[in-house]
Amino acid sequence: MLDLLIKNAKIIDGSGSDEYFGSVGVVDGKICKADGTEEAKQVIDADGLYLTPGFIDSHSHGDQVLGQYPGMLAKINQGITTEIAGQCGGSMFPVTPEHIDLEKGLLAIGTHTFPDEMIQWKTAKEYFDYAKSVPIIGNMKILIGHSTLRAAVMGYDNRKPTDAEMEEMKRQVRIAMECGAAGLSSGLIYSPGCYGTTDELVELASVVKEYGGFYATHMRSESISVVDAVKEAIEIGRRAGVPVWISHHKVAGRPYWGASKETTRLIDEANASGMLVTADQYPYEANMTDLNICIPPKYFVKGGVDGMVEALKNPEMRKQIKAEMQDVNCGYDNFYLNAGGFENIFIAGCPEVKEADGKYVAEWAKIVGKDPFDAYFDLLIANGGKANAIYFTMGEEDMCRIITNPNICVGTDGTCRSLDEKTHPRTFATFPKAIRYYHKEKKLFTLPEIIHKITGFPAERAHLKGKGLIKEGYDADFVLFDYDKLYDTPTYADPVQMCDGIEYVIVAGQIVYHDKKTTGLFPGKIL
Repeated sequence: MLDLLIKNAKIIDGSGSDEYFGSVGVVDGKICKADGTEEAKQVIDADGLYLTPGFIDSHSHGDQVLGQYPGMLAKINQGITTEIAGQCGGSMFPVTPEHIDLEKGLLAIGTHTFPDEMIQWKTAKEYFDYAKSVPIIGNMKILIGHSTLRAAVMGYDNRKPTDAEMEEMKRQVRIAMECGAAGLSSGLIYSPGCYGTTDELVELASVVKEYGGFYATHMRSESISVVDAVKEAIEIGRRAGVPVWISHHKVAGRPYWGASKETTRLIDEANASGMLVTADQYPYEANMTDLNICIPPKYFVKGGVDGMVEALKNPEMRKQIKAEMQDVNCGYDNFYLNAGGFENIFIAGCPEVKEADGKYVAEWAKIVGKDPFDAYFDLLIANGGKANAIYFTMGEEDMCRIITNPNICVGTDGTCRSLDEKTHPRTFATFPKAIRYYHKEKKLFTLPEIIHKITGFPAERAHLKGKGLIKEGYDADFVLFDYDKLYDTPTYADPVQMCDGIEYVIVAGQIVYHDKKTTGLFPGKIL
């Protein structure tokens, strides 16, 4: 007898092949052949719904909210059954007691709370032991983050590591890989990751090579120097001998639109040379990150986020920072300029000044009667530097050019700290929007092609064994959706909503989401 039988479904198997009508069975969490007549403990009559592999979020920060319901709901409601987490240099490990506050400041973009056990995560081993004990709905593969690694070993010092410090970082990477980490991630616009050199990243990534992992990077620039940043990412991969994964690839800032012609050419050229270079993208014209990202990185050197806040309390420092933020030759990836000013910076996650949430900084400045820079600085001070924002920076032509490249897949880059605060709509809706926008509206892909982009392709590139295809012996992770009703309901103004048309989400053969609700089952695993 089958554990689960799904019959009368339009099946898209994740390989890119055409759909077909049929049935699928499940025994012990694995896919088996079925013709629809078998006896089963549980039967779903799909009645013409589409059945696909579970969607794979190739860019997740879900490890920062591991086991927290809001974060799990955000992913599962849109059909995600597997996440690749620990991105942008910000993993939850390793931790050193003397730098734990610095590390919490680094990770606050993703979570309001930290487990008491965090103090024990001195290496990946303690963290992975903890992670495997936490009930989760979907599956998760985790990278070790370069920024967290640097903060644990060196604090926020802007310098090269000593030989001893480098050896300790390499030891930590080796332990992480032996525990099952996917590879190394970097966040090269964030302190302290931005202080790392190309050579440093090559040396750390070389450890990853020994274990068959990959290097994922939030590059050093996604705007004025985006082409050079792609070149650096490829250089790191080539010198270290590892596959490269470019995170949330975009061109941010109207003056730089069109640069995707060269960035995608470089990606294609690298793959043609024998390297493996992949990138992910979310289908939105705005990105989201820390509200503090507009502040030059040098103000984080002394004391991390807390040190930056202290600098903003000094009137002379405020004047200096204001001038530097408006300088086109500022020398850092300047999100204030990339967005075209405070009129295009949307406050989304401001826990200590909730009335500012859901407003543009320029709009908030008028409400409080302040100069926009002072309003912005005061919000950072009030929130201890730990608030988030959405930056409207991207152009549609670049977005479409990037996603149609054969080396690009889809990732949310979504963070959900609470169901009561604003977030980016990508957090709850990236995958339904990718299907609607790129397939239904733009007609850039057939339905099997876009499903391949979000299932079989990322599973292959990330070496997710048993994932991404509806194939006998593979893991029984599925999405059943109503094509006509499928819609990404979350918006910038109201982002915390369930998507329409996702009828069932199934992990390891167990129904975890139905009727826009979770079912209370936690079959997910740390991969």
